[in-house]
Amino acid sequence: MNTEEFYASIKLVSGEEIFAKVTPCEEETRTLLILDTPVVYETVNMRHMGVSAIKVEPWMTLGEDSMVIVNMDKVITISEITDESILSIYNRYLKDKDRESNQTKINQSMGFLSSISDARVSLEKIYKGS
Repeated sequence: MNTEEFYASIKLVSGEEIFAKVTPCEEETRTLLILDTPVVYETVNMRHMGVSAIKVEPWMTLGEDSMVIVNMDKVITISEITDESILSIYNRYLKDKDRESNQTKINQSMGFLSSISDARVSLEKIYKGS
């Protein structure tokens, strides 16, 4: 087995299928897999839009470590993933998971800022004028 890191889909004896950046590690009598930020992919059908999407969730939700070690005797199969679309979804997940929130700070360059009462007066003038 190559000792360089690679992206892979891993099927465990528990039936779980996880995706992660994998680094194999040979130890005396066994092989360990060091998984960097393992995730679970789930296909979600959005009926109202008629499309499917991929939902990415952390494999271990309570742990704070991004590295997990798995013994090869817990692995049924491992398959290297080189599909650019899957890798870009994973990389986007890594980038987004470190954000504090999804909110953007408002500033003057985004447009006109006013109080609610001023905005109401302005919108009423536009509405009554048309």
